[in-house]
Amino acid sequence: MVAQGFQVDLSKPLVFQVGHLGEDYEEWVHQAIVSKEGPRFFESSILEFFTRTRWWVIPLVWVPVACWLISLSAAMGHCCSHLALLTGSGIFMWTLLEYTLHRFLFHSKTKTYWTNTMHYLLHGCHHKHPMDSLRLVFPPAATAIIATPVWNLTKLLSTPSTAPAIFAGVLLGYVLYDLTHYYLHHGQPSSQMPKKLKKYHLNHHYREQNWGFGITSPIWDKVFGTMPPPPKAGKKST
Repeated sequence: MVAQGFQVDLSKPLVFQVGHLGEDYEEWVHQAIVSKEGPRFFESSILEFFTRTRWWVIPLVWVPVACWLISLSAAMGHCCSHLALLTGSGIFMWTLLEYTLHRFLFHSKTKTYWTNTMHYLLHGCHHKHPMDSLRLVFPPAATAIIATPVWNLTKLLSTPSTAPAIFAGVLLGYVLYDLTHYYLHHGQPSSQMPKKLKKYHLNHHYREQNWGFGITSPIWDKVFGTMPPPPKAGKKST
């Protein structure tokens, strides 16, 4: 199904085209189109609807779920200080999960028709159209799919009473991640720390796609040696 010398027609729905690029997909997907107008993904209006998510949907859906999970641990006897510790540990766990997913899943190398197609849906579309505001945060249905094995792993590694609060922290960490990610693309930070974080992330998009995988923090890039290399002499960074 891979076509030699295939050219993507940007005026037509993209999802079922990109797979034909084969090994050329990797280069194509990182040639960003900087426009707030996102492309059409599917011919079907129903499928197209589910690919678009406004940023405020993320806290609206997942913060109540996190609060409910914390209440489950509270009902099983954990006091406020224990709940805060468990939830905080879940947030910390998320930072590592954020880095791991971004580095090893979202930036996996693909070249077959279906792996290119799945990669484009998962993350490639964001690198191709980084300013598409309606495809910047994860649709809740996609989040639920990824969250299911994380919940099962949390239950495996903790106790029945602590698992809900820890997983609530993971969800809250995810919400902070998605909102931060949206802000880094569409916000105009005035203070120093958000400015540095925005520059760090945009550098990942436009200069060093295989480095700098942290979104909310570069801490795991420092730990695992994936900090972006300094700009070459005479070359201005993004």
